[in-house]
Amino acid sequence: MSIAAVATHRVSAPLHTPFVTSLRRAESVESLIVEVIDTDGRSGFGEAPQVWQVTGASIAGSEACVESILGPLIIGRDPDDLVSVGRAVQHAVVGNHAAKAAVDVALHDLAARRMGVPLVRLLGGSNLRVATDVTLSAGSVDALALAAADRVKDGFTVLKVKVGTGDPAEEIARVRAIREAVGPDVTIRLDANQGWTPRQAVRVIHGVEDAGLGVEFIEQPVARWDIDGLAWVSDRVDVPILADEAVFSVRELVEVIRRRAADMVNVKLAKCGGLSAGRTLLALAEEHGLGTIVGCMMETSIGIGAAASLASAYGTTGVSDLDAAWWLAKTPVIGGMIYNHAAIELHDGPGLGVTGISTGEERWKASA
Repeated sequence: MSIAAVATHRVSAPLHTPFVTSLRRAESVESLIVEVIDTDGRSGFGEAPQVWQVTGASIAGSEACVESILGPLIIGRDPDDLVSVGRAVQHAVVGNHAAKAAVDVALHDLAARRMGVPLVRLLGGSNLRVATDVTLSAGSVDALALAAADRVKDGFTVLKVKVGTGDPAEEIARVRAIREAVGPDVTIRLDANQGWTPRQAVRVIHGVEDAGLGVEFIEQPVARWDIDGLAWVSDRVDVPILADEAVFSVRELVEVIRRRAADMVNVKLAKCGGLSAGRTLLALAEEHGLGTIVGCMMETSIGIGAAASLASAYGTTGVSDLDAAWWLAKTPVIGGMIYNHAAIELHDGPGLGVTGISTGEERWKASA
């Protein structure tokens, strides 16, 4: 038994609401779906989302990497030899984390399908329900308050607020308006997406603390390369600091740990290179006392299903950030995970449970 073919499929799906951060504005999800097929005709799926401003990954770049290097590398290999094949994928090229993640997840999905178990069981877990937060895009005070109240009505109890786009007084006013709109029992976390200087970050965070707004943590307040600045902020505030864009790989997490630059880390498959690397990051963070969540880019339910399976199997200290596919006005993915209020329900069949994809005019069905 061996891997017979590797195919790529471009997908584009509109969002029901624009997704706005300090780094970008998105109105659709643009992704590359990777399909790994064995000689029995079974398919496993993975996803490489296009995120120019965060990972630098593009559909064209990921497609070229998979079709020119990673695909030919794994064809003919044993699909059940996950460790060896996965290691070869990680070492084949420099960077290209999204492409590596797509192939790595597809290999895991295929292995789970071949065993006849959900992906989460292949990873060592059994819980098919995973809680998620929901993001509030950056916006005006009034718009954020209304959106927050609507999301609570939808059943979400953890709100992630995009900040880092205005002056300190405006940032604090936004958070205060959200807290007043949702009451004291809803969890609020802030994501600056590298939008502040260290001094701005401390000024805003102190304002939030002094106002008693009950913020759970602050995500990536400063530029990803500024580990000194991240540590400087962490030393001067009481609210926990979560490293996101500052940590792509094990090497970067080791540096954050060594310099005590953050209290928590956000593990994303398209950022670290897939499930194999994601497991290592979660274990390393836990061993050194850092809190964890599993996050996502703007991607479809293929990427979200894989990330939720990882979060379920390995556990996190906080509610994970896996709402990306919730934003889709319509999905190109047939089958797989679904959202049920504030939780993801993983498919209880083999692998991720994806049975087909719609790509524009083309609609194709996955093999069993």
